[in-house]
Amino acid sequence: MAAVESLVKVEEKPVNREKTCPLLLRVFCAMGHHNNLSEYYRGAVPGNELQIYTWMDATLRELTGLIKEVNIESRVRGTTFDFVLVSPEYNCPRFNAFEIGLTVAGNRSPDDSKTLGNTRFSIGDYLDVCITPPERFMRRPAPMRYLKKKKPFTH
Repeated sequence: MAAVESLVKVEEKPVNREKTCPLLLRVFCAMGHHNNLSEYYRGAVPGNELQIYTWMDATLRELTGLIKEVNIESRVRGTTFDFVLVSPEYNCPRFNAFEIGLTVAGNRSPDDSKTLGNTRFSIGDYLDVCITPPERFMRRPAPMRYLKKKKPFTH
């Protein structure tokens, strides 16, 4: 029998950012791809780390803005930010990855208002972000083999 997972929306309490100490969020950004999970093995992490002090009520849109402040290439309108939560397996040196949302620079997306508290995030987890510039989604020209060749001129 298949297990059924019930989705319960947890009512999130607003965080008083004046009185609540922020947490350290370790974010690993890569252009055009996600980091390989093997790079997180046994305490090692990828070299492209961004450290952000934030709160559990931080939205993906807010995190996108912070990433854009330090990553000049990601400021182009239409750039996508694909967020993946990387969390350790307990009693094991491996990590699991869970997709948590996607935002687009300069455009609205359904995941903009999703907060860290709304996801499976717990303090100590990492965020892996794939930054994809808009030109990656543009249509590529047809391969050379599909172009018609002109016949040589003969007398």
